[in-house]
Amino acid sequence: MNPTSEAPWDLSFLRVGALVTAALTAVAAPVTGLLAGWDAAVGVLLGAVVVTAFFVVSGVAVAWAGRINDAFTLPAALGAFFVKALVLFAVLDALPEEGWLDRLTLAWTVVVGALVWSGVHLRWVWTRQLYYVPPPAPPRPPATSPGRVDPTGPPERG
Repeated sequence: MNPTSEAPWDLSFLRVGALVTAALTAVAAPVTGLLAGWDAAVGVLLGAVVVTAFFVVSGVAVAWAGRINDAFTLPAALGAFFVKALVLFAVLDALPEEGWLDRLTLAWTVVVGALVWSGVHLRWVWTRQLYYVPPPAPPRPPATSPGRVDPTGPPERG
C-alpha cells in the first residue's frame, strides 16, 4: 500500500517526555525510598518505565499508521491502548502483593506519569506551528524582463 498522507509525523515530544520523566524519577525514587521504603522506590522506577514505554509505543503506532493513511490513526491509537491495557493488567495481576515492589506506589506513579506525559504532549502541541491545510508556497523571486539587467547575472553587452 502506498503512503497517502503527506503529514510530517514529528515524534520529538517522545524525547522531551522521556527527559522530563527521567528528571522527575531521579528525584522521586530516592525521596520515596527514604520516606516509604525501597520497595516503594522500585515502584516509582518501574512505573516511570511503564509510562514511558506506553507513550512511546502509542506515539510510534499512531505515527506509523498516519504515514500510511490519516484515517488509520484513530484505530491505531485505540488498538494500541487496548493492547497496552491488557498487558498492564496482566503484569499488575502477576506481581506479588507483598515483596520487592510496592504495587500501590507503582499504580500512583503510573497515574502521575500519565498526567506528566499528557502535559508534555499538550505543551508540545500548543507550541508547534501546525497547519490544517498545506502551507502556502514560498514567494518566487521576481522574474527579469528581456530589457532589464539581472543584477545577479553577467552584464549585457551592447
